[in-house]
Amino acid sequence: MTKTRIQNLNIRYYTPSPPNPILNLIHMDRGSSLDDDTSVHLQINELRKLSETCGSNTIFEPQSSCEARECNAESVPSAPVLRAPEKKLTLFALRLSIFEKSATGLGTLGFIWATVVLLGGFAITLDKTDFWFITIILLIEGTRIFSRSHELEWQHQATWSITDAGISSFRALRSSSHILIKAVKQTFNPLSLIRKPSHNTREVTQVDHLHVGRWNHSRTPTRTWISSDVPLLPYGKWVFLSRNISKVLYWLQLLSATACVVLSSTRLVNHNYGEVQKGDSDKRNRQSALNIFYALALAEALLFLTEKAYWEWKVIYCKLLEEVNKECELGPSGMVSIKRFFYDAYSRCVNGSIFDGLKMDMVTFAIDLLASSSPDEQLIGARILRQFAISARYSDDTLQKIGVNLSVVERLVEMLNWKDPQEEEIRRSAAEILSKLAGKRQNCLRVAGIPGAMESISSLLQTNRSSGDGADEIGEKNLILDHANYSFWTFNHLGLLILKKLACDHDNCGKIGNTRGLLPKIIDFTHAGEKLLRDKNVAPSQILTVKRSLQLVQLLASTTGATGKHLRKEISEVVFTISNIRDILRHGEKHPTLQKLSIEILTNLALEEEARERIGGTGGVLKELFTIFLNQGMPEHQNQVRRSAGEALAMLALESRANCHRILRLQVLERLIAGLEFPMLRVTAARILRNLCTYRGSDCFYLLKGVIAAAPTVLKAIMSEENKLQEVMVGLAAQVFKHMTSNESSIMFERAGIKEEELAKALVQILEKYRHPSAKVPRIRRFTIELAIWMMHDNVKNVYIFKDLGMEKELEGVLETTAELESFNIFSGSVGLSRHTTAIHSLVETALNLLKDQ
Repeated sequence: MTKTRIQNLNIRYYTPSPPNPILNLIHMDRGSSLDDDTSVHLQINELRKLSETCGSNTIFEPQSSCEARECNAESVPSAPVLRAPEKKLTLFALRLSIFEKSATGLGTLGFIWATVVLLGGFAITLDKTDFWFITIILLIEGTRIFSRSHELEWQHQATWSITDAGISSFRALRSSSHILIKAVKQTFNPLSLIRKPSHNTREVTQVDHLHVGRWNHSRTPTRTWISSDVPLLPYGKWVFLSRNISKVLYWLQLLSATACVVLSSTRLVNHNYGEVQKGDSDKRNRQSALNIFYALALAEALLFLTEKAYWEWKVIYCKLLEEVNKECELGPSGMVSIKRFFYDAYSRCVNGSIFDGLKMDMVTFAIDLLASSSPDEQLIGARILRQFAISARYSDDTLQKIGVNLSVVERLVEMLNWKDPQEEEIRRSAAEILSKLAGKRQNCLRVAGIPGAMESISSLLQTNRSSGDGADEIGEKNLILDHANYSFWTFNHLGLLILKKLACDHDNCGKIGNTRGLLPKIIDFTHAGEKLLRDKNVAPSQILTVKRSLQLVQLLASTTGATGKHLRKEISEVVFTISNIRDILRHGEKHPTLQKLSIEILTNLALEEEARERIGGTGGVLKELFTIFLNQGMPEHQNQVRRSAGEALAMLALESRANCHRILRLQVLERLIAGLEFPMLRVTAARILRNLCTYRGSDCFYLLKGVIAAAPTVLKAIMSEENKLQEVMVGLAAQVFKHMTSNESSIMFERAGIKEEELAKALVQILEKYRHPSAKVPRIRRFTIELAIWMMHDNVKNVYIFKDLGMEKELEGVLETTAELESFNIFSGSVGLSRHTTAIHSLVETALNLLKDQ
């Protein structure tokens, strides 16, 4: 009866256009607007976000543990506490159960009164009319009271599998009750008569098609019966389906209550129970007993009808279910979920304590459904959790409840492996929930810690690379497009999104790298050909796929420690990694965000010597990096891309004679020297030039002879700048002057308008300023001492100048404060890489010996 009442509602859905899963995923990705039709400021915002994520730190500086890995894990500010919409339903269920239990109590009391007092004490003396009235009332009410549990069972079975057939039959049977309800509503709201009759019909038809289309994809059991579809009799199957019997019981309930009101009222009004002879003690109390019985029956029936009237008022007229559904943001299909939740709450209040239903909430309800073996229940549970997880109002509370329940997380991970097309929506919902769950830092390890989680997430990624004909070739990658009945690209996006959020944790990066076949899959998604990158009408989802895969690879490549070293080796060994990045650098001028991510990947991979040689040996990579770095025509908002390209080139030239030779063959030396004049390029250009001078090898000495033209600019910068720019210029000067004779160096000092005494004073002041190593400029003291040593070797007068300036004292101070921080060229987090061949204390001793010997 209860659930039937829920079904017999005149529900009017307001159906928006069906959501596009791909567009939803694009909105889920923060800053993912890469479409060429969007305004330029969106691109600027993306590049700013990338810049803020990386901060001002680079691999040339050590980073603390909190700075080493900034990630865009969601940290949504705490939203104000909102009242759960389902509280309205549980409160409604509580009030209904009070009516129901009160009516049932009165009915039970009346039944006992009739059987014990009337039929037991006055059975012989009752008039024929009262006897049959009492008998009929007892049969009606007794059947209703003692069959209550069975009635609820019928209703339960009738509503726990609402498939397309169930919905259609519900629509068909609803028409009879709809006429009555419509008449009542028109009495209270005459304006409803003005509505166009065709609008509601069209609306309901659209909803029917929507529901049927969605539910057709749900898997139904093949080896067992669905309880609501069981034909109880071989004939008249539609009438005798269990889900339709509950509808019959609903109307029988109303008829029985109405009959009780009519019968009991008639007898109470007539008050004709037969004459009692004077002195007849057997019939003395008969009238009072009958009055009590008919009053109890009338009160019970009126309470029951009051309950029904309150039910119909709240559900049909006030549209309570639609209101809660709207507040829960569950959409048109959510009405099924709301009905089931309400029915469960009402059943608990009726069958147990009236307060049992108040303990229910939608999230716990959905979690219980998710663990069910019924496909329909699984789908409803997944839909509710998905919607609550992506809702700005309810996501925090929902994700907290899911995150602390390990069995639920395991269930969601398990669902990622469900590849049956009929289970597509369940699988997609589970993936979306996990993508939101992984965005919370405290849940990252929980998700990744589940056995087989990475393999399950990997199953979302579909890259169809055919196997080669032999060991001497690799299969060709075939693009998998969405099938008519399955959205492969949606799952690709979700898989990459989950992995990207998990990769924010260092330990998870190791698990991703150790998952068999996962890295090649990820790198396959970084492929973007010329047609894709230059097409003005390219689908945003395709660019989003490339972006997410690049973000993921960038996170993996930037991992620190032994795990990072292993990952960089694995990534660089995939033969498509560098060539895919080269294509983005070459053709991706319309997508600077993709270019910046690609360049950062190269920079991180170049931390490993073997990968550094692979990158430099891949045709066109160095050329494309210089094209970006030296491109004066790039918009100002893309300067961050140019700066990243410069850092990548500096890394590739570090300790690599082959790469230095390749760079010099590109004939970019003059343009690099010119770059020292531009504020945005100065630091990176100086680093590239210094590494070229340091690691070029003896065979390239004359190719670098032109670098002496940079000396005046370098000297001016040393005298006027400070911090990072001063550090790189001092380091460059120490190498540039090695390519000059004493006469040439004197000429350069004159061109710069700076005397050697002034430079010497500036160097001493640098050592005075940095009495202890600085994490921001870890090499400035080393470079200063190197330049001072060259000056003392170049001109004996400089020795006396340094002595007079107190250089000896400063050097002794450096000797007392040297640290490992000053021993490395680059850093991976707080771990130093590429140790300098000469220790800083050896440089100090050399400088002191020069001062003392002279």
